[in-house]
Amino acid sequence: MTAIMEVLRLHAAGLSQRQIARACGLSKGAVGKYLQRAEQAAVSWPLPADQGEAALEGRLFPERKPAVASGKALPDFAQMHTELRRKGMTLQLLWEEYVAGHAGQPVYQYAQFCTLYRRWRERLQHSMRQTHVAGEKLFVDYAGPTVPVINPSTGEIRQTQIFVAVLGASSYTYCEATWSQSLGDFLGAHVRALNYLGGAPVLLVPDNLKAAVTKASRYEPEINRSYQDLATHYGSVVLPTRPYKPKDKAKVEVGVQVVERWILARLRHFQFFSLRELNREIHRLLEDLNQRPFKRLPGSRRSLFEALDRPALQPLPAQPYVFATWKTAKVSIDYHVACEGHYYSVPYRLIGQRVDLRISTETVEIFHQQQRVASHLRGLQPGRFSTCTEHLPKAHQRHREWSPGRLLSWALSIGPATRDVVRWQLESKPHPEQGYRSCLGLLHLARRYDKPRLEAACRRALHLGAPTTRSVRSILQKGMDHVPESTAKRASLPAHDNIRGSQYYH
Repeated sequence: MTAIMEVLRLHAAGLSQRQIARACGLSKGAVGKYLQRAEQAAVSWPLPADQGEAALEGRLFPERKPAVASGKALPDFAQMHTELRRKGMTLQLLWEEYVAGHAGQPVYQYAQFCTLYRRWRERLQHSMRQTHVAGEKLFVDYAGPTVPVINPSTGEIRQTQIFVAVLGASSYTYCEATWSQSLGDFLGAHVRALNYLGGAPVLLVPDNLKAAVTKASRYEPEINRSYQDLATHYGSVVLPTRPYKPKDKAKVEVGVQVVERWILARLRHFQFFSLRELNREIHRLLEDLNQRPFKRLPGSRRSLFEALDRPALQPLPAQPYVFATWKTAKVSIDYHVACEGHYYSVPYRLIGQRVDLRISTETVEIFHQQQRVASHLRGLQPGRFSTCTEHLPKAHQRHREWSPGRLLSWALSIGPATRDVVRWQLESKPHPEQGYRSCLGLLHLARRYDKPRLEAACRRALHLGAPTTRSVRSILQKGMDHVPESTAKRASLPAHDNIRGSQYYH
């Protein structure tokens, strides 16, 4: 109306339509239209003292006035505004229901119906103009103010961070205090928020804090791997806001402001000595906040949540998300990867490959090309190995299957001499496992020669004082196991100054 009044003033001063258009920043056609309407309505400059902009608009644009006097039924715009948040709801459907609900009465046509609704909506706050589909978005952020918690033992004061989550359609709010904004606290707050809501949204809309976004970008932000893991667990998608665009999360900005006014401000005179005590008081005030009636719309956050968001939320999985961190490691030549000083096996074919480790409080899962290839209980002792037999090559598996007791039992099934050879090979090494290879060599000989020959060869090797696998193999290859021991006396050594004799070693 200000522009029209200026057009009338300049026209009364004698300016041409072209000059008026240039002065007011309007097109020449718009100036002509306004002057034509003023002439039809018999409006001239100066205007009467009691005629303001609203009265001028009514005279120049009578079609914009709601036809209440005509007896047409007015729609319930507040109810329409609520219904439009439902997924799939349109103004066309609401107009059809409006017509059906006022059968036999004068009603507005669809175009005027939409115009009246948009004018009503323009009178709301800017944050209420956004259309949020029920159950679609959960906006999350941290409040600026912190709340101190006093250590009762030392008197140390530690500031806590206030996590806030707001549903888009109903503005239903959740908040809690955490010790920090670190990844563990951030994801833990998400889990408790979704449990409070009783369902999961389609989209999680965080700010660009480091726990959520590892690399901020307007077009291709990099989501923190653990945060993405949480979203996948609950069937949601992470959609960060654009950097330096607070209007993208106006819903949670208002939610944070409401939490600061109706919860944190009320706690300013209280002292808290534990995080649990603080959160208990926050949750009590949170219930009051969600049940507080709206000023311009019917109902409250709680009633809108029950009507809109709760039915549209996705059901929660049977088990809540377990916090885990991710790291990348290279598989060593011994087909193990290191994690916090402990070593975990992977299939040997991945030697030299890069793998991803998902580390929780109880397990370590190993992924290669998005596929899980191994899972271990988390080892807490550095320097130790967690090894699965199926990850070893076949030859190593056969070696791992044997133990000193099993080797001795097998040798005794051949004969006492074979058992004595195996015992000597195990005991002559600093560690029993170092003698496994020699013992497995005897096992290989048992596949080529029958048991009596192997037992006889071991007996002769013991008699010769050389109970090694090489000695036993030589005896079998030369057939010395068939020669009686009485005829195979050990040849005496010739007398010589350089030969010490057996007595030297006793």
